Amino acid sequence: MSEHGTYPDPDRRTRTRFAPSPTGLLHIGNLRTALFNALLARRDGGDFVLRIEDTDAERSRAEHVHQLCEDLQWLGLDWQEGPGVEGPCAPYAQSARQAVYDEYFAQLEAADQAYPCFCTQQELERARQAQRAAGKAPRYPGTCANLTRAERQARLERGLRPTLRFRVPGGRTVAFDDRVRGTQRFATDDLGDFIIRRADGTPAFFFSNAVDDALMGITHVLRGEDHVTNTPRQLLLLEALGLAAPAYGHISMITGADGAPLSKRNGSRAVSELRDAGFLPEAVVNHLARLGHVYEDHRLLDLDALADDFALERLGRAPARFDPEQLQHWQREAVQALSAERMAAWMRAAAGDALPADREAAFAAAVRDNVRFPEDVRRWCAVLLGDAWEPDASGRAWLRDAGPAFFQAAARAHGDWQAVTAAVKAATGRKGKSLFMPLRVALTGLAHGPELPAVHALLGEEEARRRFRRAAELAAGDDQ
Repeated sequence: MSEHGTYPDPDRRTRTRFAPSPTGLLHIGNLRTALFNALLARRDGGDFVLRIEDTDAERSRAEHVHQLCEDLQWLGLDWQEGPGVEGPCAPYAQSARQAVYDEYFAQLEAADQAYPCFCTQQELERARQAQRAAGKAPRYPGTCANLTRAERQARLERGLRPTLRFRVPGGRTVAFDDRVRGTQRFATDDLGDFIIRRADGTPAFFFSNAVDDALMGITHVLRGEDHVTNTPRQLLLLEALGLAAPAYGHISMITGADGAPLSKRNGSRAVSELRDAGFLPEAVVNHLARLGHVYEDHRLLDLDALADDFALERLGRAPARFDPEQLQHWQREAVQALSAERMAAWMRAAAGDALPADREAAFAAAVRDNVRFPEDVRRWCAVLLGDAWEPDASGRAWLRDAGPAFFQAAARAHGDWQAVTAAVKAATGRKGKSLFMPLRVALTGLAHGPELPAVHALLGEEEARRRFRRAAELAAGDDQ
């Protein structure tokens, strides 16, 4: 390991990273970026690195770091290096890496590849407005690029605090193979000298992001397409510093159902909100893994299977639409795939004391196909194990149509569900829907729900007869 913590890997083992800024909660767009990088590393038996880009001291919050770590762990996206998992490239928070950046700043200044810029925001804005008025793309006009040492010193003595700009070489073309979008080319004359150090001494994104990728041995960077134009600047920086560049792939944006970029207005939610709403991690990762990436297997897949079939060439360039209905589909698939043990634990956590331990197995067997979220578990607990039995208008219509004698026959029956239905059929001559719908309403108060044999077994004969008698009373009352 070098003095700067460079990852020592001459064979360039696959290493990806997720580098969030802890200025808010982790949302779907950033989570998909993390997922794709984690899947690529997992597929290759490489390393997934979590780096915290917290150089914006005013907006970065420790509680956001804690929350995003908790979110990633809940989803199973464990990192091999990063917060709490120290490795050869520590520290993994950029706020603790200032000494590294200072040395590379000095290297660029010594080679005259960077210079102090004293321009104010007002001066820069005036220059941009003039360029736009002339029909040109706004870029830094080089106002401070050739100040003499004396001119720089005079400005410092006036109390001006400069930024540091990278001197972009003119007349060149920067080309790179985008692993998603193919060859990309940028003319350096269109870039303009850009800021690499803020006036307060902290590194700008272009600089710290590129330097840390190189020092941490990152081999592949999958990030949003909005970063495509950042890449030529970072490649120039790494070239000037003599550092290795990763392979870049810029993934498609995510849109809402309205085609607009995904936002809170059109469906974006924080990971913690999805978790609080009762979504299972398997549902979230299966939906996001298919946003912008094609899988031939349409079944619910675990992380290993998702990783095994992950391929850069199957990352799409077109925007990927976030579909809440598809997320609901994967939630249903994830619940159905739960083992008996996990299903019991999930229901227990949702229902609490409303689900007695000795009835967990029977309850799960009865309602498994009818629950997707914890609220569904609680609702069926109330209906089948509690007192939440009150037919609505359509349910009362079924009771009234069947009549009191129908339910009195059901209440007199003994034995399992087959014995009950046989007794009622013999007494009333009813069959099919006219037989089973009144029985369903009598037992649950609802016209839809779990399979009736399982409901009857869960309730037990005594409770079932009690509900049949209550249904007979309601049917009689409605007839009066």
